[in-house]
Amino acid sequence: MVMPKENQWHRLPVSLTELCIDTTLRCGQSFRWRKSGADEWSMALHGRILSLRQDRTHLHYRSIFPSSKEHLGLSTPPSSVASSPAKTSAGDDTLSLLKHYLNLSPNLGDLYRQWSTSDPHFRKTAPKFTGVRILKQDPWEALVGFICSSNNNIARISQMIDKLCREYGPLIGHLDVESEEDESQRIAFYDFPSPERLARKGVESRLRELGFGYRAKYLQQTAVMVAEERGLDWLDELRNPESTGRGDAGELVEGGREGYRKAHESLLELQGVGPKVADCVCLMGLGWGEAVPVDTHVWQIAQRDYKFGKGKHSSLTKATYDAVANKFRSMWGKEAGWAHSVLFTADLRAFSERLVAKLESQDVFEAVKVEADGAIEPVTVVKTEIVKDKRIKREFEEEERNVVEIQQNVVKKPKRRRKN
Repeated sequence: MVMPKENQWHRLPVSLTELCIDTTLRCGQSFRWRKSGADEWSMALHGRILSLRQDRTHLHYRSIFPSSKEHLGLSTPPSSVASSPAKTSAGDDTLSLLKHYLNLSPNLGDLYRQWSTSDPHFRKTAPKFTGVRILKQDPWEALVGFICSSNNNIARISQMIDKLCREYGPLIGHLDVESEEDESQRIAFYDFPSPERLARKGVESRLRELGFGYRAKYLQQTAVMVAEERGLDWLDELRNPESTGRGDAGELVEGGREGYRKAHESLLELQGVGPKVADCVCLMGLGWGEAVPVDTHVWQIAQRDYKFGKGKHSSLTKATYDAVANKFRSMWGKEAGWAHSVLFTADLRAFSERLVAKLESQDVFEAVKVEADGAIEPVTVVKTEIVKDKRIKREFEEEERNVVEIQQNVVKKPKRRRKN
């Protein structure tokens, strides 16, 4: 086995209000990040294993490269990042890749203030969910991931993408990952497979064996269209030029800018891509911030918080889909999809409990205990009390409520017995 080259941990000054990786990496944007430690996330990205940690003031990152170039070349780099080897002659390019992938250029505090000014509901919800960023993912990976998202949930999509990478992606290396039982496991990390790999004969039947169901046909047919007919350059041309520094995309109009509408319509020509999947790819893979994916979950938010669900918009039709998206764009502007994702994340059950405070106190006092035989046992009681104040929003509740949990631990001195 070729041993990987491990880089040291580096750090980048980023506050939790500007980026929260525990939220951003597991809110349904990317499906390949996995816990590799108590506070660590890892993924194979652009020919390396990238690991992230975070404290209140800094993002810590480390990259692990294969020591042999034979492991490179099959990975699919982000379209806006130069298609050079994972490690350039100038050295490790992980920092520039990381800043691009995590979309760190926009000031998130300014965006939150802008969205809060135009929307009282966002102003109420956002302070509990700071640090949510829209990732700049590879368009091909976003396309495949969201085809898999049809009638699915985040956990199962992640399992399917993991199987896809293990079956068809290039092996990058291994990490020793601690399990919940504090046991170390050696986990293999695979990069994302190219369209050419998924366009081969037999892929559909194998994906069905792996549990992809009807999505297997869509994935194989879409891979053929991209690999043999259109190419990855076609996907790259659909990107927002502002997100890649290639130009201006124009002013926002109802329905979105021309480039967004063209990208959305082009994606609809692919197998397994409907309006919601196309908007997910536009937002998280092509950089069109005004793309607003409207699924049943977002439709519930629109009904509950924005007065949809009556009259001609009583059900989620194509007209209602467009009306919800236009409503959000009118409130939040060019980054409406980003603002919508904050509210989407806030409504996910995985984030329904937010720890607000944890207090610990001790109380020491004397007591006596009378046994059945009449013996008196003097004891010193040390009571430790841990109070957790949480904000909880249950699945069918509209408002959060405070819940106080109290844990007590009582410790007694060794017994000393005496008769009356």
